[in-house]
Amino acid sequence: MTAPIPERLDATGLLCPLPVLRARKRLAAMPPGAVLEVLADDPAAVVDMPHFCAEQGHELLAQEPRERGATAYRIRRGG
Repeated sequence: MTAPIPERLDATGLLCPLPVLRARKRLAAMPPGAVLEVLADDPAAVVDMPHFCAEQGHELLAQEPRERGATAYRIRRGG
């Protein structure tokens, strides 16, 4: 069984708190269990995204470096 292709949100070029705020808005419109991949290059996102997930009951599935200093955060929406 292959993993579902996540919905993507490009938050590159945005500074704190915008990547988290955009992720929150997008996740709110998704059903529980859906996966969102957020691409962000804000240095604060390395701390903000895991904290946001823990506080809001979402699961941070992966945090992977990407090109040009960006990081991809794969988040499963909590119930």
